[in-house]
Amino acid sequence: MIPGADEYDVDLSIADDEIDRLLDVTPDDVDAADALTFSRNVFIPLTTACRYTCTYCTYYDVPGEATLMSPEEIREECRIGADAGCTEALFTFGDDPDERYTEIHDQLAEWGHDSIHEYLREACEIALEEGLLPHSNPGDQTRAQMAEVADVNASMGVMLETTADVRAHSGGRRKNPGQRLNTIRTAGELGVPFTTGILVGIGEDWRDRAESLLAIRELHERYDHVQEVIVQNVVPNERSDFDQPDVATMRRAVAMARAALPEEISVQVPPNLSPARELLDCGVDDLGGVSPITDDYINPDYEWPALRELRDIADDAGVPLYERLPTYDRYLPENLRRGGFDGRVADAPEGADDGWLPEPVRERVDADDAHGARFRAVARRDGPLSLPE
Repeated sequence: MIPGADEYDVDLSIADDEIDRLLDVTPDDVDAADALTFSRNVFIPLTTACRYTCTYCTYYDVPGEATLMSPEEIREECRIGADAGCTEALFTFGDDPDERYTEIHDQLAEWGHDSIHEYLREACEIALEEGLLPHSNPGDQTRAQMAEVADVNASMGVMLETTADVRAHSGGRRKNPGQRLNTIRTAGELGVPFTTGILVGIGEDWRDRAESLLAIRELHERYDHVQEVIVQNVVPNERSDFDQPDVATMRRAVAMARAALPEEISVQVPPNLSPARELLDCGVDDLGGVSPITDDYINPDYEWPALRELRDIADDAGVPLYERLPTYDRYLPENLRRGGFDGRVADAPEGADDGWLPEPVRERVDADDAHGARFRAVARRDGPLSLPE
């Protein structure tokens, strides 16, 4: 039984024989992708406050030290990102800051907001105004919280990490796999294109990894909303005593993900944290969001690769590299989808006549300005990739 599944009424039927099948998967059992994609983003850490105290995480700051970006700072970062050719504003913050963060809550109130999600909505609206498409990753969310921001996001995400109860999540404030699965399910119910993933090396075993991937698959099969799954290794840092998984472990984990998931779900590895070149033949087809102007604030010791390096990675693998939007092809309306797209178009969300792109996002993409033209060119792959020669 997955910890917390009963508490959140998450009903999954993961068969033992399916887990056993994945345990036998090797890199030889999967095919390399015929192309690689990435998203050019600006990373905006809305606040470093977080209710959890995971032992591998350097992102959060303790009460009294946590920061909250101002609207002016958000607008400036978005403006710089749009001017640099980015298409995505990646908003992150630690899971809903609890009552310990009095200074954060007082500042939100001073700015006229009752909650961090209400403020996130303002931040997403700023991004749209400045010419970026929001992709928010605010951790676990209730249905009400996600509904408050879903219509101003091109896509959203949360890492499942693992379905296991692991030491890395220990302490009085600990992540709950059932709660994470509930967030993924909520995204499906609300019709949000979604990113999730597993974290390798935090105390889980191979059976846990297989179970986690199959849980993601089962929720996707219900709602058709998972666009990519990240296979990320834990990395050493000042708070972590976990060893970084070796290449052989990551090759097997990536191959397991590719074998577990439907073809339409992309398998992503972060090139600043993983040995991407050595994983490409295991089924990787996406290199994630990469910023030419901001740090990876979740893993500040690990710099993004330059865009030129992404092309080198693709060249070494003998495949083309394409830039993409934070919303994948199969979720885009037909007039934005690239010519020659031969994948399966996502089933329309229940009760959504206008598809997967909410109206504010669709209006931003359709706008008759330089930003709209950039979005449409990236979506159709008929504009310059603009990587430095």
